[in-house]
Amino acid sequence: MAVYSKFVGMDVHKETIAVSLAEPFGGEVRYLGEFRNTPEAVVKLIRQLRKGDASLSCCYEAGPCGYGLHRQLVKMGITNQVVAPSLIPRKAGDRIKTDRRDSQALARLLRAGELTAVWVPDEAQEALRDLTRGREDLKHLERQAKQRLQAFLLRHGRVYEPEKKWTRMHFHWLENVKFDRPVQQVVFQDYLDTLQMLTRRVQALEGQLETAGAASGFGPMIEALMALRGISRIAATTTMAEIGDLHRFRTAPQLMAYLGMVPSEHSSGATRCRGGITKTGNGHVRRVLVEAAWTYHHPARKTTHLQRKAERAPEMVQEIAWKAQVRLCARYQKLESKGKLKVKVCTAVARELVGFIWAIGHAFPAPGANASEPAPSSQCVGSRTGNGGRILETPM
Repeated sequence: MAVYSKFVGMDVHKETIAVSLAEPFGGEVRYLGEFRNTPEAVVKLIRQLRKGDASLSCCYEAGPCGYGLHRQLVKMGITNQVVAPSLIPRKAGDRIKTDRRDSQALARLLRAGELTAVWVPDEAQEALRDLTRGREDLKHLERQAKQRLQAFLLRHGRVYEPEKKWTRMHFHWLENVKFDRPVQQVVFQDYLDTLQMLTRRVQALEGQLETAGAASGFGPMIEALMALRGISRIAATTTMAEIGDLHRFRTAPQLMAYLGMVPSEHSSGATRCRGGITKTGNGHVRRVLVEAAWTYHHPARKTTHLQRKAERAPEMVQEIAWKAQVRLCARYQKLESKGKLKVKVCTAVARELVGFIWAIGHAFPAPGANASEPAPSSQCVGSRTGNGGRILETPM
């Protein structure tokens, strides 16, 4: 039985891992060198470090190498943390950065308990998240293709008069556009073919997204979130794929802080200065929720479309969705009447929308809980939340 723990800091790269070891009870941090970043090399390293009666506690920064190393260490029975890089304490006067120093700093801070771990998704959730992000990347390429096509047409005086673009009528108009020079016609056709190809790929991924979301463990939550105004299936799937279990946030302000939607603050003494939102945390969810907030500038009402979206959600969720619509529509109108910029109004509404998402998440039992047990009470909060709601996340 282990009587003490060794603290291991790892600076992980594509091909190598710089490793440092910190003994318990203080003392100098030893740099062990660089090792190959392969499963076989990691197994050999762990066997060497496990000699004696010590257990191991490891950490490395979250980065482009993903969670493969974390999952391998956990399967080997090693305690490991994937550390949030932006929350690592750093000395302002330290201007030298090397792999050796980074690994030593991680081991030292892990021993001191000064590191903040990120939440690690399981493999199924990571696959769903990759699907939503892949669709988002293709959508970005589709927007770029539209911009390039419109810019080319504008340079040559071909302007589509109706306001609504990219409809069936617009594409019919594009198919009849002609240029005098054959070379320009070839360029135009290439732009148009690229756009149509990307549109088909986006639609194919959206079909895969609907199937994968329904088949995942988040299917009921996705259907529940769709009861909210402005939350489509894609937005609901993105939210659940990125956040995961909403029960890991004890309060709604913690979820708001996690998404970077609380005001920043730089106060000292009697001076209190609050700025824009922090924009920390998950930007993918923040983007879809701000887009959803634009729909609340209309008066609150139960349209046929909203009722059709909400029909699969439980009655309690539908009540929360209606309360959200009444409150957020009134909130939008009130802020807009004060002369606030629309982008700020939508950000404030999106922050409150996060509170209702948290309430819906807590209306369901936590994963692994007894389904017969009642869900915890869900109380939404308003927009007055400070940045003290940040949650220190731990690996899954």
